[in-house]
Amino acid sequence: MSSAPLADLLRPDSLDDYIGQAHLVGEGAPIRKLLASGSLHSMILWGPPGCGKTTLARIIARSLSAEFHHLSAVSAKKEDIRQIISAKDGQNTIVFLDEIHRFNKAQQDFLLPYVENGELTLIGATTENPSFEVIGPLQSRCHTYVLKSLTEAEIGQVIDAGLARLGAKLDTKGREFLQTYASGDARKVLNILETAETIYGSKLVFKNLVDTLQSPYLRYDQAGDEHYDTISAFIKSMRASQADAALYYLARMVVSGEDPIFIARRMVIFASEDIGIAVPTALVVANAVFRAVETIGYPECGLNLAHGVVYLCNCKKSRAVNDAYMAALEDVKKYGNLEIPLKIRNAPTRLMKELDYGKGYSKYDPESYLPAKLKGKKYYFDNR
Repeated sequence: MSSAPLADLLRPDSLDDYIGQAHLVGEGAPIRKLLASGSLHSMILWGPPGCGKTTLARIIARSLSAEFHHLSAVSAKKEDIRQIISAKDGQNTIVFLDEIHRFNKAQQDFLLPYVENGELTLIGATTENPSFEVIGPLQSRCHTYVLKSLTEAEIGQVIDAGLARLGAKLDTKGREFLQTYASGDARKVLNILETAETIYGSKLVFKNLVDTLQSPYLRYDQAGDEHYDTISAFIKSMRASQADAALYYLARMVVSGEDPIFIARRMVIFASEDIGIAVPTALVVANAVFRAVETIGYPECGLNLAHGVVYLCNCKKSRAVNDAYMAALEDVKKYGNLEIPLKIRNAPTRLMKELDYGKGYSKYDPESYLPAKLKGKKYYFDNR
């Protein structure tokens, strides 16, 4: 029996056996058409873990009879590229660079001439947004294809294939759990199945899978898109006064090990930005949560965060202060340092007083204190 991981044993050799990404490999889709034409170009495959990036790259190379070199950007060096180039024998050469976002700028620059003159075809794979992680010149020489997480139905196909290869069976509750837990990651599913079968044998049930997982942490890269997508969903749920949704996204961040100070800081900002003058004490509560989190830490501070989230969700919302401040900022950027009216200038010296600095000032003066160019300008509108 092969010692290779189940995920490798099940890796398909052709698009006909490939699961998922119909928008790229289905009938009439771009990559299928590309292979049918026999042409090849450098590309970036951007998608979440376990969606089939490596498998797709291998299928492309196999379909076009190209020489395939699999490198990881974590360990690969410039010398590895030089050796591949020097060993070329006229055959199409594909360099598959996994986790290309881990190549630094100098390393990515090094690839440019080889990609541009066609000495090699680059297929870069990344879970991170190439717009931020791949240098512009290299992006412009590669076509970016976006891969999606597998659907639950597609994960079901992966489960069937894995069970068939292992000669195992899985109860309905276990299957439903795996389809949901996978979060679209085929590799995760196959690794769980393989480990569970090794431990518990060929007749698997839901409890076997849960016991196999032990610490089921969610996929969450604190420097990547998952981080920004989750905090965005969290803030927007609070803004919509949806406490259940906000608590769910809070729980995802907490379970995944997000810095609680980061979460609390976003709540303090939210209290002024989205609640503001509608409930002035929201800022007091948010600051109290921040202080509690800072003092207590995980795991107990999760409850402090939840307390604050529910409170902020249930507050009336007003962006009047935020909108007023942003409008004032725009005028400062547009007009620069406009002349401050004399009557409200500081007059610490005799000369300044003689120049009418501070003259006519009254604390209850109804006249606008804005610069002359902005007289009558209204920034704040009380919409409570």
